[in-house]
Amino acid sequence: MARKADEYSVHLLLSSGHREEVRFNTIQEFQKWYSGELVPKSASKDFINVPIKNIQGEYMVIRPSEVVGIRVEPVFFGSVDRNFAE
Repeated sequence: MARKADEYSVHLLLSSGHREEVRFNTIQEFQKWYSGELVPKSASKDFINVPIKNIQGEYMVIRPSEVVGIRVEPVFFGSVDRNFAE
C-alpha cells in the first residue's frame, strides 16, 4: 500500500541559479497554484505571488519567465531527516 505524503516540498529553480523552496499541504494545492498562476503567465516578466504557508508574515514573488525548473518532493513526517547540507 502506498503511503500518503504529509506535505510536498516544491523547489523552484530560477534562471539566476537560485533555488527557492516552498511547501504545499497537498499535491492538489500545488497543481492549482501551478496551473492557475504560473502556467498562464509563464512568459510574463510581471511578478506573481508564491504562497508560503509555513512562515508567518513572509511572502515571496517571482517572475514566471525566470522559472527554469520545478522539483516536487513528497515529505513524510515519519521519515528520517535527510538534510546533508550541514
